[in-house]
Amino acid sequence: MSEAKDITKLTLRDVPNKDYFLWGHGACPGCGVAIAVKNIMRILGPDTIVYVPASCLVVFAAQYPTSAFDVPYFFTAFENTGAVATGIKAAMRRKGKKAAVVGFAGDGGTFDIGLQALSGAADRNEDILYVCLDNEAYMNTGIQMSGATPFGAWTTTSPVGKVIKGKRRFKKDVDHIMAAHEPPYMATLSIAHFNDFVRKVERAKSIEGFRFLHVLTPCVPGWRSESSRTMEIAKLAVETGMWTLFEAVKGESSLTYKPSTMLPVTDYLKLQGRFAHMTVDDVNALQRWLCMKWWVHYKDQVEAPPCKLYETERPVAHDGDPLHGV
Repeated sequence: MSEAKDITKLTLRDVPNKDYFLWGHGACPGCGVAIAVKNIMRILGPDTIVYVPASCLVVFAAQYPTSAFDVPYFFTAFENTGAVATGIKAAMRRKGKKAAVVGFAGDGGTFDIGLQALSGAADRNEDILYVCLDNEAYMNTGIQMSGATPFGAWTTTSPVGKVIKGKRRFKKDVDHIMAAHEPPYMATLSIAHFNDFVRKVERAKSIEGFRFLHVLTPCVPGWRSESSRTMEIAKLAVETGMWTLFEAVKGESSLTYKPSTMLPVTDYLKLQGRFAHMTVDDVNALQRWLCMKWWVHYKDQVEAPPCKLYETERPVAHDGDPLHGV
């Protein structure tokens, strides 16, 4: 990608064709993590060192003794992404070598078990790129709930029973936690919003200091979705307010994509079996929360219709059938 180009005008066509995350890995068809990593690595290029903690990516990209990364690649423990990436960068400085250091961590290794090392690296303004690949649960160890799991979602540790039906808390706002560190750059990304994705990765590549990218990466088995609908689900996450695209430079945030209007959250929920059990009360609670979140991000910049309150007791139907009455 030419450095002379205006980053704000870059599109998917400007992404190099050379792959540094190669075919032959073991990801599921439709895996959002594999899609995100493939395209990020194309933009970062060959002068990159990759670190991955315990996660889906370390499982399907590093089947010993081979690796799907065509660049130097390391992995150690679950909680260490911020610390290990810092150490790799320090070693490169000591040797007088220049290389981009990127850590690809999942939501469990970012929101929860790795938050301390992440916060420390951001606070020290280490010259590393931290990418959170957010599939909203600890997927590679059995689909356990994480701080990133959304309200109502089924996981193996937020099961659906007679008393409790899925997760009862809303998703942790790790993006504003990171923005509060006032790093040189942080941003949220969607694999379904290609040009926005390209511009943010390229901007992160061009900046020195600590950078944090947060990518929503749908998971076919964990979300109980169809592999062919990964991009549709990722797009609907943005259009319903479940995912907001913005960036922050030294703590000052700005929107990078504004939906024209707010779609009902059922458009998103009905494509994922992990939400199929949700009652009307659950859907209403989530819709109210999203309307509040929508207003915080967009205020009067885009149209947000009043929250629709659903009146039937039917759960959300899966795979195409909307909630009765919508």
